[in-house]
Amino acid sequence: MATIGSPLAKNRNTVQARTMLHKKKELTMSEDLMLDVGQANEIKLAARRAGATNADLKRLTEGDIFAQILLVLRGQAKVVSAHIIDCDANPFVPDGWQVEEHIKGGQLAFDPAKINLYLSKGQKKGKVIQGHNLRKELKGQPVLNANVLDYLLAHPELIPEEWKSKAVFFWGTIYRGSDGGLYVRYLCWGGGRWDWRCRWLGSGFRGYDPAAVSASI
Repeated sequence: MATIGSPLAKNRNTVQARTMLHKKKELTMSEDLMLDVGQANEIKLAARRAGATNADLKRLTEGDIFAQILLVLRGQAKVVSAHIIDCDANPFVPDGWQVEEHIKGGQLAFDPAKINLYLSKGQKKGKVIQGHNLRKELKGQPVLNANVLDYLLAHPELIPEEWKSKAVFFWGTIYRGSDGGLYVRYLCWGGGRWDWRCRWLGSGFRGYDPAAVSASI
């Protein structure tokens, strides 16, 4: 028989303490999480409304996926949706206009930090450059097309605040107007909202008329 204070007695006490702690944890977990038939049915109905499959539900049990979702449910994390713009699609064409040139740019994940506002040397230090000359200078630059402009008009919350003081041009799409002239559209702020306008390439472009250019290329 082991005496009090002996190594054997201490070992038994340690094992008993661990066993009791383990049982207490199991009891606590069972009290906190009880998935009854009603709750299981609610989950099933919610999954159906979302269009989920059995395979989708199975994925919730894999790795740390459920832990990540739990952070969102508890308000400790947010789901951020990427804004993908199809720059290969045909652009919007105003009535009476035609598309003279449309430079495709694939699927663009819009990120203001990856957009540069390009200025030609002919636009800096108070200089003015004609649109036709600027168009030639922009050849080879990763200019964004009008699809990006129209997407931003549909999602104005994405437009950087500092753009309000500029006319941002999207040279990836050149139009021929009903008068036969060539035009490029631009994004501008006025009257408390974002809108688009156009400028004839025969006119001048100044330092507040930058071209929207992808910085990821």
